[in-house]
Amino acid sequence: MPRTAAAAPRPAARRRQAAPAISEVIARLDEAYSVPEWRPHHDPVAELVLTILSQNTADTNSGRAFVRLLEAFPSWQAVIEAPLPELIAAIQPGGLAPTKAPRIQAALRAIRERSGGFDLDFLAGLPLTEARAWLGSIRGVGPKTVACVLLFALGRPAMPVDTHVFRVAMRLGLIPERAGKAAMTPEKAHALLEAAVPPQDIYAFHIGLIKHGRRVCAARGPRCPECVLRDICPGAAKLQPGPVARRAATGLL
Repeated sequence: MPRTAAAAPRPAARRRQAAPAISEVIARLDEAYSVPEWRPHHDPVAELVLTILSQNTADTNSGRAFVRLLEAFPSWQAVIEAPLPELIAAIQPGGLAPTKAPRIQAALRAIRERSGGFDLDFLAGLPLTEARAWLGSIRGVGPKTVACVLLFALGRPAMPVDTHVFRVAMRLGLIPERAGKAAMTPEKAHALLEAAVPPQDIYAFHIGLIKHGRRVCAARGPRCPECVLRDICPGAAKLQPGPVARRAATGLL
């Protein structure tokens, strides 16, 4: 019988660059952007309203909308009682005002009905899972808003994942591209990143990735040659093909 030809050897699999250590990422971004000290401001309701206003708009726009809201209405109760057209007009600079105005009123009503007022400082004393569940049960309040209230207002180690944090973490390989059979989403990434980052480093990690995403690691046209993480970033090979990126992709850096 004729001899069967031996199968051609398979080429060696390309070794993928591993995700960098989170401590290294934080240290480099800290040095690059001088992340400020984590100082919670202890105004949970204001943070919740501001985060709703910040959805799908720039910080400057949401900030202007928030200031105008405070100027137009003397209290959260006044916001609830405001005719919807007046509230929409007040927050117009933030964009999507016809959607955000009723969402803000509904959230404030829920807070008043469940807490007897607008003081949410008690959330600081609850276990983190309970505080998260309390806020997350308010209709229209998603994981990012919950985490922003807990982190910025109450000093709790919750991880907000906005578009910048999501994009930079994905490019660094800190979160997978898929969650099971479905694509990874910012909502799914909250728990993964929160579990991966030490509690005391969550604020620095969050702020550092936001600054880096805005200034260097943009959605389009990222400036990889200027990036302080370029030598440890698995995404550099895809974004900036070249000798250095190829070496990074094959694990030779």
